Amino acid sequence: MSHRPPKLLNIMLAFGSIALAWNLFVDTCSRGGQLPCTQPATATEHQGRLASDLQLANATGGRARGGSFSRPNAPSAPPPNYPSGPSTFPTSPDYNYGPRRSYPPTYYPYPRTGPVVVPVPGPGYVPAPTVSTGPSLDIGFIFLLLVLGFGVLPTILSYLKLGPTRAGGAGSGGELSNDVVTVTRLQVALLAQARQIQTDLTNLTLRVNTATQEGLTELLRETVLALLRSPESWTHARVSSQTVRSREQASQLFEQLSIEERSKFTAETLVNVGGKIDRRHRPATPDDAPASYIVVTLLLGTADDRPLVGTVNSPQELRAALQRLGAVPSNYLLVYELLWSPQDETDSLSEDELIAGYPDLVRIG
Repeated sequence: MSHRPPKLLNIMLAFGSIALAWNLFVDTCSRGGQLPCTQPATATEHQGRLASDLQLANATGGRARGGSFSRPNAPSAPPPNYPSGPSTFPTSPDYNYGPRRSYPPTYYPYPRTGPVVVPVPGPGYVPAPTVSTGPSLDIGFIFLLLVLGFGVLPTILSYLKLGPTRAGGAGSGGELSNDVVTVTRLQVALLAQARQIQTDLTNLTLRVNTATQEGLTELLRETVLALLRSPESWTHARVSSQTVRSREQASQLFEQLSIEERSKFTAETLVNVGGKIDRRHRPATPDDAPASYIVVTLLLGTADDRPLVGTVNSPQELRAALQRLGAVPSNYLLVYELLWSPQDETDSLSEDELIAGYPDLVRIG
């Protein structure tokens, strides 16, 4: 009769086999063996594979930005202007505002009051009838109050909270008092023949002061106008508009979109952030591909409580979207960033670079 090993012994033998195989695997990897050792790729290797696989755009970029998602602090009240001379208020604990006046016991400046005598009605006294002059609350009046309270009052409060609808029908005055923010990204690809827009955006970035609200609004208006003047060069477009419930979420989303677009540039050769301008030389990179496209990106953070624009699939829809962004009121514009590539007037994107760097663009022309 054969004796089978217990289950505990089988489990120990299985774990021992696994440990032995793992030690052999690690020892072979450390000695440069032929087993497929899994080592994490470095950041440089990852970027190299990304560049070789996607053929990212090898072009310069321009950038202009201003504004903030933080709510401006309310001005603090000035300190009270106390007189610099000696205090005019009494300092003694009994607050003597003047000399005390003593009166003799037999003299008072006001007449004495005697005891109050209440007359007692006699045997033939008849009380006068009381007449009520106050309003009477009947059931109809109470019902009217309930109707006003549950029907009309919420509508009035809602109107006072939101305010009248502002021009354009896209929001209300109450949008400025809450933390709901809309982040919008609009991208337009143009043919390389529209090189004038590169010059216009460069001059605009060098001229405006993005540290002021007026300069930031001017930057947005002039960007929209420059794009609207070249409809024959529009080829592709893309738009996304998302509403978030807090300014912190809006700032995080905005920075994510900004970094995503800036990472497509070889170098930022012109930057204007908060009114500070920085210019850099274009890096020398061999590029034998034919010049084809220019991409302009508009990133906006506004105080709107709903998305500004929808999808763009035609030149007509792109024109309407640009006009909508150009009509954003100055007090609604919180943050605006302009990005365009290439920034250098002698450079442009090839078709392969456009497809690799901007795969979500939709052909509209």
